[in-house]
Amino acid sequence: MNYLSVEKLSKSYGEKVLFGDLNFGIDQGQKVAIVAKNGSGKTTLLNCLLEKEDYDEGRIVYRNGIRVSFMEQSENLPEESSINEVLLDHDLPELRAIKRYRKALANNDDKALEQSYQELSELNAWDIESKVDQVLDKLELKNSESKIKTLSGGQKKRVALAKVILSEADFLILDEPTNHLDLDMIEWLEGYLSSSNATILMVTHDRYFLEVVCNAIFELSDKTLYKYNGNFSYYLEKKAEREEQRMSTIEKARNTFRKELDWMRRQPKARGTKQKARKDSFVEIKKVAFQKVDSQEMQIPIKMQRLGSKIIELHKISKSFDEKKIIENFSYNFLKKERLGIVGKNGAGKSTILNMIMNDVNVDSGKIVIGDTVKFGYYSQALIKVSDNKRVIDVIKDIAEFIPLEKGKEFSAAQLLERFLFPRDMHYQLVSKLSGGEKRRLKLLTVLMDNPNFLILDEPTNDLDIFVLSVLEDYLRNFPGCLIVVSHDRYFMDKMVDHIFVMNGDGKINNIIGNYTAFRENEKQTKKEKQTKKIVALAPKVDVKKEKNKLNFKEKEEFKEIEKEIEKLEIQKNEITNELANPSKTGEELNEMGKELSLIVHKLEEKTNRWFELSEFM
Repeated sequence: MNYLSVEKLSKSYGEKVLFGDLNFGIDQGQKVAIVAKNGSGKTTLLNCLLEKEDYDEGRIVYRNGIRVSFMEQSENLPEESSINEVLLDHDLPELRAIKRYRKALANNDDKALEQSYQELSELNAWDIESKVDQVLDKLELKNSESKIKTLSGGQKKRVALAKVILSEADFLILDEPTNHLDLDMIEWLEGYLSSSNATILMVTHDRYFLEVVCNAIFELSDKTLYKYNGNFSYYLEKKAEREEQRMSTIEKARNTFRKELDWMRRQPKARGTKQKARKDSFVEIKKVAFQKVDSQEMQIPIKMQRLGSKIIELHKISKSFDEKKIIENFSYNFLKKERLGIVGKNGAGKSTILNMIMNDVNVDSGKIVIGDTVKFGYYSQALIKVSDNKRVIDVIKDIAEFIPLEKGKEFSAAQLLERFLFPRDMHYQLVSKLSGGEKRRLKLLTVLMDNPNFLILDEPTNDLDIFVLSVLEDYLRNFPGCLIVVSHDRYFMDKMVDHIFVMNGDGKINNIIGNYTAFRENEKQTKKEKQTKKIVALAPKVDVKKEKNKLNFKEKEEFKEIEKEIEKLEIQKNEITNELANPSKTGEELNEMGKELSLIVHKLEEKTNRWFELSEFM
């Protein structure tokens, strides 16, 4: 069943054509990602699909009756509203009912509570009410009465994402959904969207996310759209085949063109004497042979300054903000070719430790010693800060007209910009007109061109396209200096680092040897061992010598008992749900029953999960 149909869609800004004559459709259940280089028009395409932006020509048709939900940019959220008000601001009757219920609860309005309980029961919306709490918890939006204006940019982004998730829409459109999420949140969202029945169209640069969630990839390139029915690995394989085939076609056309050109030159000057069909064919061959092949690759030819033996020493450093401990009595010596990743929940202090090393934030106690030969290159999360009338080439010239390379060579500012995929026609463009990814790429260039030997990258992958990321990864793998990375891009972390600082938010920092995947495996194993110890401590001791492949007598009895308990809990749940619709109940009674229902639903989930565990061996 087709949910979206797009025919002959075109969009341009003046002489710059972003895309033309696009034709594609998205079917029910498809999970599609659009990938493209920065500035190719991904976000513009989404805005056209949502009619937030005019397009030159074409036709966009959604299936009648489906609900479409778009993840708004965080700056569009109403500043004076609370998180709750924004999340529940939907046409969905269940969410409107939950909004009234929560308002009545906050106001302690017995009459309104009574009506809300009855409405929620009639709509069977208690499961959705539980889902609201789950989403708030997973995205760490725990104080749901907070005003939007008091939230950070990352928190606003998570509110916008939560609103889309709770919309219960048939078709979700997501623009960079993983930005500003920590690793746990990303993995939860990955699992949620993978198992969701919703049809999804998204723009994201998270390659693991693309691999796990998507079953179709659309690449916007050469002003057109290439469609691949598969995940990210399939897309990379087929894209390579497509480009190889295209190059082969062009090479054949060029060989034929040379022969035909020779024939054209040898013929009499009077064009009428030449074979018309062959002349027409010559024109077509020339078009193919002279196709522009975008073979540009971002190159970073900057040399590194020498790094001495003494690099950075952290001596028993501590840092707190009010009562929250960020780092407590931590010591560490950085070595040559250090490749460190830093992970932790939002607010755990990842950026703080970077700012302490850069001396932008003071330590409370202890000291940080920086070696004399260390030259930092610090890439922060903030966008490049220049005046609105600043041009791209002026940003580079303000640092240096010429940049020294290895073996006494040098690059002009214009040459360096071209190597960084800023063609000549962009050099005198205003920085304010660049896309988010282009601004970040320009900022990265200003950091690297200063020849650092110690790179500190705070979320370097945000807004960079997957093609630029691939080249950046190649450069960083060969970078002979020290590297510290804070990133939520799991693919990037896996390729870049060989050990990880885990910041738990309690002042303690654990040093895990290995990349991100090794860290997660270690974390899962630790959690599993803790659960096993807990189960062993509670359960009677059994001598287990063989690998488990069936239930013992006690577990079989437990399985039977759980089935009975689940049945009883379902009956209790239905009884309370029916009682909630009783108009004679007072507000206080309804409130107590609501709490009891929540406990029963929680127990039901626990018992059901255990039933599934045991049923595997039945």
